[in-house]
Amino acid sequence: MKDDSNRHGVFSLNELITTDLRSAKAFYGELLGWTFTETKTIYGNLYLVAHREGTIVGGMMLKNGNVPDDVIPCWDPYITVDDVEASAKRVKKLGGEVILPPTDIPKVGRFCVIKDPQGISLNLITYLRD
Repeated sequence: MKDDSNRHGVFSLNELITTDLRSAKAFYGELLGWTFTETKTIYGNLYLVAHREGTIVGGMMLKNGNVPDDVIPCWDPYITVDDVEASAKRVKKLGGEVILPPTDIPKVGRFCVIKDPQGISLNLITYLRD
């Protein structure tokens, strides 16, 4: 399978928002053969990057301290866009809502959180180019 994760409109990452990071790491690591590296969220909290055979397959973070209280634990998808600023503006024009405006993720890129007109949220991201 070809890696299209940097192409506009492609799902590029899934991130687990959980209330029990240690249990989630153990469960998914054992179930799917994932290994993990530790880094920090944009708020300075622990973040786990999940790998499978050397490929990044997702991320995990605690709900507390990273997302608003009304966000329930869930898998939270990211879709790559060419320009997160322009895409955030289009969301508004198309009847959606920007929940978190374009924000930097150091050494990764820039993302925003949106809700579509039906109220379903997801993340749009523009990755840094090498």
